Parts: sequence; structure tokens; C-alpha cells
Amino acid sequence: MTLALPPPVAQFLADHHVMTLATHGAEGPWAAAVFFARDGDDLIFLSSPSSRHAGNLALDARCAATIQSEVADWRSIQGIQLEGRVDELDGDERVRVQQVYGAKFPFVRPALAAPAIVQALARVHWYRLRLARLYFIDNAQGFGQRQVFEG
Repeated sequence: MTLALPPPVAQFLADHHVMTLATHGAEGPWAAAVFFARDGDDLIFLSSPSSRHAGNLALDARCAATIQSEVADWRSIQGIQLEGRVDELDGDERVRVQQVYGAKFPFVRPALAAPAIVQALARVHWYRLRLARLYFIDNAQGFGQRQVFEG
């Protein structure tokens, strides 16, 4: 099942690069900013397996995230709040999403990456956030205006 995101929401995801990922683990709640790329209705990100949020996701795959523009006027606020589940990727699927991610972030493509990036990429794990619910907030349409999309 797809979320059937309308063009303005899909464009918002294409235009933004960082999501704040919220997880929960033994030490309590945690939030971390990660670069993401859209793959259909899923969001792809990479992270160190020793990071607190990766450890939390290994215990509980449920998460929430936000993606927003930084603005000074509340009437200009646009953003996304979402919830879903995260899976770690491997094998052919990992290779495929690396290409998707590299299309958005050319600096991670092996042919273009600096040696330090290549070394760092050898140590990261790749993750897929499967969206269960997405809220698109657009205060230009009215204070607190939001659309809900569910998978």
C-alpha cells in the first residue's frame, strides 16, 4: 500500500536533506539528525551501528521523525511529522539503496567520494524507514493546517 503523496509533499521531501529521527531505548528517548533519500514511500538513511539511535532501533524498530524548513515567520512553517518502522538493509537491497542515496548525495558515490568518506561508508549500516503515517504541515494554508497520509 502506498501513501499516495501529492506533488507538493513529494517535492518537499525531494527538496530537503535532513530528518530528525526520534527513537527510544534503555537510556530513554533520543533524537538524531540524519541525511535521508526517498525511495518510493520509504526513507533511506545510513548510520554508525554504534550510534545511540541505531542501538535503540535494534531493540525497537518503531520511530518518529520530523523534516522542516527553518523559517522566522510562523506563517511560513512547512514540515513533515511522521512515524514508522526501521529495518536494517543488507545484500542486494543495500546495494540498490546505496545507488538511490548516491543519486541525491553524489559525495557518497564511490567514484566521487573522498578517501575519508569511502572509509566511513565501509563502517556504516544502511536503514529503511517504512512510513506508517505522515503529516504535512503548511501554515501558509492556515495556522496548524496539516494533511494526513497513512499507509
